[in-house]
Amino acid sequence: MWVVKYRKIFYAFSGLLTLASLVSFFVWGLKPGIDFTGGTLIEVSYAGGERPDQTAVTTALAAIDPTVSVRPSTTNTGEQEYIVRMKVVDQTEKATVMSALSLDSTATTTIKTFDSVGPVLGAEALRKSIVSIILVILGIVLYITFAFRKISEPVASWKYGLVAVIALIHDVVIPAGVFSILGHFAGYEVDTLFVTALLVILGFSVHDTIVVFDRVRENLNHASGNKPFSEIVGESVSQTFTRSINTSLTTLIALVVLYFVGGPTTEHFSLALIIGIAVGTYSSIFIGSTLLVTIAGYNAQKGK
Repeated sequence: MWVVKYRKIFYAFSGLLTLASLVSFFVWGLKPGIDFTGGTLIEVSYAGGERPDQTAVTTALAAIDPTVSVRPSTTNTGEQEYIVRMKVVDQTEKATVMSALSLDSTATTTIKTFDSVGPVLGAEALRKSIVSIILVILGIVLYITFAFRKISEPVASWKYGLVAVIALIHDVVIPAGVFSILGHFAGYEVDTLFVTALLVILGFSVHDTIVVFDRVRENLNHASGNKPFSEIVGESVSQTFTRSINTSLTTLIALVVLYFVGGPTTEHFSLALIIGIAVGTYSSIFIGSTLLVTIAGYNAQKGK
């Protein structure tokens, strides 16, 4: 199949995306939300549907927290509001913040969200998020190694797990890189919902990868002894190609709808999923399966 034939082009494309994502990540990093750093998140709307000047609100709140962030937002019904992120606000400061949001009672406000997270809880959430991702990847490697334990030629079972991990890292690094760029230029923050999105991406991606690998295993068992491994992988990709594309498209359609109608609460979550699932589907078809062919060719050259 052409996917196997032109695999070096797909390697180069993925390599460029991954490199760009890593450069962005190391230069700008991810902008952590209050879930990780601690702070207060406020979602406020104004009577009459018209919000006051953003600069005026920011100036009023800056007297309480100079690092305050005020971002305009619009609900699905067209209602204009602000999403405010600032330091942890205790009960004694809450009244002052409410007064600042209303510009000393010159505007009528409706507080939709007022959540505070302490720095200790934020650090714990970050630690648990990192541990969760590591445990998921480790579990996936162990499962694939066990599931393909009866395969030894031309690629050992543990190498199927290794290939899956390479694809999974690819699928996580690129969304993280995109959010690093968006964080630098558009102020996008990452929170526990973003970590949840990464975990969903890992599960979705490995599901697609295992479907292709499982078809490779079946075709290996039924292939004649002189049939090239590259041809077997090509046939396996062809047999699962339509299924993988259709599954991903139906999921992406739902996520695109959620992105546009779900409101600011789920906007970044759905965007991360859209990027990750699209990249995951690409890697399952064009990276994971073709890496098996590359490894088999390397083994043959080494006489293994």
